[in-house]
Amino acid sequence: MKTNPQILYVTSFQELDSTPFVESVNALCWQRKLVGDFAEIVHSIKSISNITIIEKEYLTALAISEEGEKARAILLNDMNLLEQAGASPTLNLITHYERDETNAFFSTDVYSFHVDRSPVPTHTFLCTYYGEPSNILPNEQAEQKIRLPHIRRALQQEYGVSDEVLDAFAREHFFDLHYQAAQDSTIISAGRGNLWKLAVDYPNCPTHPCIHSAPLEKPGEPRLLLIC
Repeated sequence: MKTNPQILYVTSFQELDSTPFVESVNALCWQRKLVGDFAEIVHSIKSISNITIIEKEYLTALAISEEGEKARAILLNDMNLLEQAGASPTLNLITHYERDETNAFFSTDVYSFHVDRSPVPTHTFLCTYYGEPSNILPNEQAEQKIRLPHIRRALQQEYGVSDEVLDAFAREHFFDLHYQAAQDSTIISAGRGNLWKLAVDYPNCPTHPCIHSAPLEKPGEPRLLLIC
């Protein structure tokens, strides 16, 4: 995995949960090599939509092999650890996210590099167990899209707002959450099995929020993602 000074690697969930974000560090990673057959878990789930939420009871009831059981034990343990830490984890099987086709010049779906926002102090946990992992964009290699002159002009023309009020308008409609990667940027893969804690945009956050995106899924290979 590529490294970056924004990322701090830890060796346990307890360290991941208790370590604060400071200065330039806005992503913590518990790097792991997991055992078990997560593919069996994925192929045992009856997907009912492009995003299927997997409840603990459903996961526990799956009839799977010994290798599948190893994977299931990891999933349940991760969910329990997060719940004990006060989080509300959701295990999703994702074939694809809905695309934002509202504006041809400015996509605001999760495939776009973006940050998460909250009105209160919090952070985002995520882990990809199967399928394409999430992407992280170093902050110094990103530019907020609403700072790009051609996007500012397009937003003004599309919504009839002046340059003086555009920033407030963009924040109200969440356009300011999205970023564009520099031409020579180095995208960091979150990797499979690694549990991440990402900084979120909230008032008086001690660091910059972590810029990330969902990957484009491979045909026939859904993602198994834990997020909260």
